[in-house]
Amino acid sequence: MNNTEQDRWSRVKGRLRTSVGEDVYTSWFARMDLESVHDESVHLSVPTRFLKSWIQAHYADRVLTCWQAEMPEVHRIDLTVRSAIRAAVPVKEAAAPVEVRRVERTDGRPAPELRSVATAPVSASHDALGGSPLDPRLTFASFVVGRSNTLAHAAARQVAEGRRGDPVMFNPLYIHAGVGLGKTHLLQAVTWAGNSGSERKVLYLTAEKFMYGFVAALKTQTALAFKEALRGIDVLVIDDLQFLQGKSTQAEFCHTLNALIDAGRQVVIAADRPPSDLESLDDRVRSRLAGGLVVEMGSLGEELRLGILKSRVAAARVHHASFDVPEEVLDYLARTITHNGRDLEGAINRLLAHSKLNNQPVTLEMAEREVRDLIRPQEPKRIKIEDIQRVVARQYNVSRSDLLSSRRTANVVRPRQVAMYLAKTLTLRSLPEIGRRFGGRDHTTVLHAVRKIEALVAKDTALSEEVESLKRQLQE
Repeated sequence: MNNTEQDRWSRVKGRLRTSVGEDVYTSWFARMDLESVHDESVHLSVPTRFLKSWIQAHYADRVLTCWQAEMPEVHRIDLTVRSAIRAAVPVKEAAAPVEVRRVERTDGRPAPELRSVATAPVSASHDALGGSPLDPRLTFASFVVGRSNTLAHAAARQVAEGRRGDPVMFNPLYIHAGVGLGKTHLLQAVTWAGNSGSERKVLYLTAEKFMYGFVAALKTQTALAFKEALRGIDVLVIDDLQFLQGKSTQAEFCHTLNALIDAGRQVVIAADRPPSDLESLDDRVRSRLAGGLVVEMGSLGEELRLGILKSRVAAARVHHASFDVPEEVLDYLARTITHNGRDLEGAINRLLAHSKLNNQPVTLEMAEREVRDLIRPQEPKRIKIEDIQRVVARQYNVSRSDLLSSRRTANVVRPRQVAMYLAKTLTLRSLPEIGRRFGGRDHTTVLHAVRKIEALVAKDTALSEEVESLKRQLQE
């Protein structure tokens, strides 16, 4: 490239900066290079497919107009991903197939073309927007429906079957459950179904991948591009939201959530607890999440566990036709492995491996021996602050709203203090979180209530028995 071409390119970049503004220029054009100028065409390059596709879709006419201000004879711009050209095959081999975009003109002259030379796949700076990996097994067809997940399954199917432009019934759809109860299965099923023959753009991201993408965009000074691309998604699916950390990342997630919902785009989210229990998230985010449809997937009942086991055996027999698990073994596994679905799948994998490697049929004796470490003691019931408030209010003949109010009469203060004490002793919630759930009180108020009840229980037998009775009711 000679000095004349370099000077022209500098002036074109100046025109672009003036035309689109400093922020947009920095995000999209700062890393665009001039490769060559030949007759009526200009060859430009960018480092990623993401930049190439975005410029091609949104700024084709701007780029061409700025060049024509310097060189009126230019009617075509070739835009390539330079890393693919320099690292892969020779340019003349890569330049065969082209994608043509016509730019509308108003002066009657032939419409110029912005042409994108086809290139080999390359790693994009915004590779988070490629989505997190999907497991091909996690589809609606392989999801076993039972009493504990019927509503979550129906809501997820409703989202997956929607079309672009359809009104959104509930937004966001927020699914929460413990480990191994099917949250990720449902979210990936939504993604697979949404991307199968649909015109909608469905993106599945873990919270970790979202954080990585945003931080990477900040480092490469392409945060604006990252934001614009996310806001162009039709269905955004976020898994494991409880792992979202960082003030700036959470702020960006909140802005993205608001922008998508306000634009009528669908958001689907999964976490291991309800929005109100995500203490690390900003109040605004929790409020927006709670404003959609919040669905809990409960623990797996024995009938559902048996269905999952039969489904996994059927899937295994696709590749191992002789694999067979007797009904009595399936009943034993469903009855004794109660923790989560992953333990059930692990049990079938163990039986399959033992049967194939030792060339032995599956028996009840073998199953008892191979899965004994998966038979875990029953976990204590997970107690929620809402449950504590309801049970205490009923015990003391006051309303739940009384417990959350600012009333300081004796018949309300003591039940409120008992409820705060139970919340501290029976849950893992912090003092600030408990205070927030009791009408926005300060954590020092909660601490005072806990110490007050502790002292009274030690010397007041009647109160001690009341508290123990409340604990039994909550733990049953």
